[in-house]
Amino acid sequence: MKKISNKQVWKNIGIILISYIAVTLLLNSGLLNRQYTSLLVPIAINVMLAVSLNLVTGFLGELSLGHAGFMSIGAYTGALISLNLGKTGILPEPVAFAAAVLCGGIVAAVFGFLIGVPVLRLRGDYLAITTLAFGEIIKSVINSMKITNGAKGLNKIPLYSNYKNYTVVFILMVITVLAISNLMRSRDGRAITAIRDNDIAAESIGIKISHYKVKAFAISAFFAGVAGVLYAHNVGILKPGTFDYNKSIEILVIVVLGGMGSIPGSVIAAVILTILPELLRGADNMRMLLYAIVLIAMMIFNNSRIKEGLMMNRTVKKLTGKGE
Repeated sequence: MKKISNKQVWKNIGIILISYIAVTLLLNSGLLNRQYTSLLVPIAINVMLAVSLNLVTGFLGELSLGHAGFMSIGAYTGALISLNLGKTGILPEPVAFAAAVLCGGIVAAVFGFLIGVPVLRLRGDYLAITTLAFGEIIKSVINSMKITNGAKGLNKIPLYSNYKNYTVVFILMVITVLAISNLMRSRDGRAITAIRDNDIAAESIGIKISHYKVKAFAISAFFAGVAGVLYAHNVGILKPGTFDYNKSIEILVIVVLGGMGSIPGSVIAAVILTILPELLRGADNMRMLLYAIVLIAMMIFNNSRIKEGLMMNRTVKKLTGKGE
């Protein structure tokens, strides 16, 4: 297991504290208008979704297009708990919200496990199509259930995770990032990346491929479910159409642009791609064109940066004689 130095630990703590203090100062000083204040929670939610998907797509190397399905499971589970236990006064609001977050994540993880066992035997395009179909099935099931109010969706969901309660959202986002980061530094994380690099070699040295694949899929689904709970309690309204395949692709775009297997990259890309549409809102008809140009530019820059890193790595190996 890779040992983390005290210097690195304090550096990470410093970045987290500085980020939180900066956001708090912007909120309290009134420098952020209502438009950008409303983006604080969506940014945190997209960070959680991107980092959790990166576990499967980036570190495990399996293309999943059903992440929005797990998000919807968490969102509806958490919303139903808040509406039936919190809003009715059966449980205090903080307890109801905590129960909603925990249950939303657990139910999503259970579905991740149940889907992962048979699905992760597939690879490549077959896995992508199957997970995409899973997301659409979840949407259709939610659309037909009475408890979820069908196509009308749920409304009047308590706003437990809006910008006024940003501290709670920020803490959950930090927990997600740290949990995935620490997982990848652990023995399990090394096994997951080994499966990505060469599953045959990994299996030959005793790594249980199916075990680690399902484990990564369930953990990823858990944090997607938690993000869904935060989403539901931020907007106050849920409709099945919100969690279609476009949402899954939107999350995948963030992961790809941030760099496959890069947690800091996922965080930065989530922040940029959440703010960017609002920055381009004044461009009217040119908005989507400019958005597409920025995406292409980010992809070219990211690709060139990766190539430079590979070339530098090869040069170092030649100079040190390790490449021979």
